[in-house]
Amino acid sequence: MNKPVAIITGASRGVGKAVAIMLAEKGWNLTLTCSSSLKEAEKVAKECNDLGAETLVLVSDVSNDLKCRETVDVTIEKWNKLDTLINNAGRTVFNAHENMSGLTTEDFVEIYKTNTVGPYMMIKESEKYLRKSPIASVVNIASIAGVIGVGSSIAYVASKGALVMMTKSLAKALGPIRINAICPGFIEGEWLKSGLGDEAYEATKSFIESSTPLSMVCNPEKVAKGVFFFIEDAIATTGETLILDGGFHLK
Repeated sequence: MNKPVAIITGASRGVGKAVAIMLAEKGWNLTLTCSSSLKEAEKVAKECNDLGAETLVLVSDVSNDLKCRETVDVTIEKWNKLDTLINNAGRTVFNAHENMSGLTTEDFVEIYKTNTVGPYMMIKESEKYLRKSPIASVVNIASIAGVIGVGSSIAYVASKGALVMMTKSLAKALGPIRINAICPGFIEGEWLKSGLGDEAYEATKSFIESSTPLSMVCNPEKVAKGVFFFIEDAIATTGETLILDGGFHLK
């Protein structure tokens, strides 16, 4: 019961999974959410349990206000505390930016509900409990898309840009809760590969590795280290955006 407690949304794979395992290794208890992939989330929870963490696994779509409230309420019922919120759940539609007819109003609305409104509602429901924690922090997983305007679709770019600016606004409004954002670039993994297709995925990865200053792409574990920095080390930092893209944004 003395362990710190974190909620991680979108924790069944990729960045969410990597963050969960890292926090479990560091002695945290965890609420892990997924929108549909319950079996995968339960596997992540088992890995965390084997590392000594207690876990809750919830099917919770952050685009649903009631599910956001339920996630926080169940966490508090279990541990009577909340120290950190990791807003990682996200969605996109893969569509070339010049293809204006490829996005509908519904695409924009659904992407915004998950990528921008969802984090806001999770923070709203968590605020009163985070204020009781001496180490309270929120980390929003945004994207380099929201900084330089590249990404899977215009709707995704816009939603992540909004998340970056919302991070700054809420950091000013909700101190001393620390609220920061991480903006990864290309992230190795099945999510991006399934969206781009194998050929485009490998071509994009090779191009980035050969053209960025650090000659690398990001991966979930690198993002997890950035999250941990904001949670436990960056005690004098709020409203900031950490770009993890190997220097791609400099070109």
